[in-house]
Amino acid sequence: MHIEEAISTRRAIKGFDPAFALSCEQKDELLQLALFAPSAFNLQHVRFVEVSDPALRAQIREAAWGQAQVTDASMLVVVCAQLDSWSANVGRVWEGAPAEVQSYMAGAIDNYYRDKPQVQRDEVMRSSGLMAQTLMLAARGKGLDSCPMDGFDFDAVGKLINLPDNHVIALMVAVGKKVVEAKPRIGKLPVSEVIIRDRF
Repeated sequence: MHIEEAISTRRAIKGFDPAFALSCEQKDELLQLALFAPSAFNLQHVRFVEVSDPALRAQIREAAWGQAQVTDASMLVVVCAQLDSWSANVGRVWEGAPAEVQSYMAGAIDNYYRDKPQVQRDEVMRSSGLMAQTLMLAARGKGLDSCPMDGFDFDAVGKLINLPDNHVIALMVAVGKKVVEAKPRIGKLPVSEVIIRDRF
């Protein structure tokens, strides 16, 4: 599918075919494509928790107020992010760069994040959104459908997936084959209102 078609036909789908199954290899391909999304300072904050266990999926569905896509979609991904990647992984993500670049980036990253918890959280949420959108477009490009989700009990899902203390959940993404058509696009604000040239 051409990229323009994937973008224009991607919709949030709530009804999935529970009989349709993606192989482990197909799931891995989608997740690996999503990893090409950018992350600030190359920190690669995002961690994908791909939930295959049916019993765990059922528990997550309870924490998502019974939403069927949690169990019916072929793939469910909890998009998480490591809040302290800026300090924990800086050496790893710049390994292989010239020494002067590594030194410069380590200082710039430390200056940007240290003692700024809101900046740390904002940054992982931005990275998570970029990764999730890339995952959904990769899925659409292969003729699949998806649904981004934040309608769930974040604390309950965190406990179910053993979320580490230094991580947060940004959203979940369900991927599979739709059995319902997307609802018509409604309420779209005029382009002239949402695209601003130079200044408000």
